[in-house]
Amino acid sequence: MENLVKELNNRMHGRSAIEILTYFIKEYNGTIALGSSLGLEDQVLTDMIANIDPSTKIFTLDTGRVFPETYKTLQETNKKYSINVEVYFPNSEKVERMVNEKGINLFYDSIENRKTCCHIRKIEPLRRAMTNIDVWVTGIRREQSITRILNEVVEYDAINNKIKINPLLDWTEKDLWDYIKKYDVPYNALHEQGFPSIGCEPCTRAIKEGEDIRAGRWWWETPEQKECGLHNRNNGQVAQQS
Repeated sequence: MENLVKELNNRMHGRSAIEILTYFIKEYNGTIALGSSLGLEDQVLTDMIANIDPSTKIFTLDTGRVFPETYKTLQETNKKYSINVEVYFPNSEKVERMVNEKGINLFYDSIENRKTCCHIRKIEPLRRAMTNIDVWVTGIRREQSITRILNEVVEYDAINNKIKINPLLDWTEKDLWDYIKKYDVPYNALHEQGFPSIGCEPCTRAIKEGEDIRAGRWWWETPEQKECGLHNRNNGQVAQQS
C-alpha cells in the first residue's frame, strides 16, 4: 500500500483539484466517498464531484451537537445538486451512557473526555460510513493548522486501511471563497460571522482578528492537540479520520 500511495502522489503532482478528483472517481468508481463537514472546503469538493459524477457517495456525520446553520446548509446542498448526502449518527446507547456517566458537556473537563466524545460521536460513525470504501476524499488544507502542514495529497489511513486524498491541500481561504462565489456554491452562514472552521456547537466559537483559522475549535486546548481523531497523524501516517 505504501508503494501505491507513493506512486499516486507522484502521479498527482502538479494536478489541479478537479483533475485529482476526476482521476480517482474514474479509477475507484463505486468505492470512493467524500466525508463532508459541510464547511467551505467540502462544499467546494461537493460542487466538483457533482459535476464529475453526482452518483459518487458523499456523507456527513451528525453528532447531535451541530449548529442549526449546518442543517440548513445540508438541505440547500441536496436541493442544488439533486443529490442525497448520506447522514450517519452515533450509537444512541453509547451517547446515553457517556452523557449519564460524565455529563452533557464532558469535553470541557479533560482532553480524555473530549476525545471520548469525539470517538463516539465521530469516529465510530465514520467507520460505518466507510464500509466498502477504498478511497476517502477530505477537505484538509495545510493552511488550516500546524497539525496539517505535513499532510500530502495522497496518504494512507493506517487505522481505517484506506487511501486518503486531499485535493485542496494547497488551496488558500481566498481560493475557496473565489470558487464559492464564482459557482454560487451553498455555504454555511456562520462563515460570515467569524467561523472559518465549524464543528459541534459547544466546541466551536468565532475567532478573533489575527487568530489561527482553527483557533475557534476546542479553543481551551493547545494547538498541537486540536484534532478530533479523524485526521491525526502518527509517524507520517494517518491514524484516523471535519
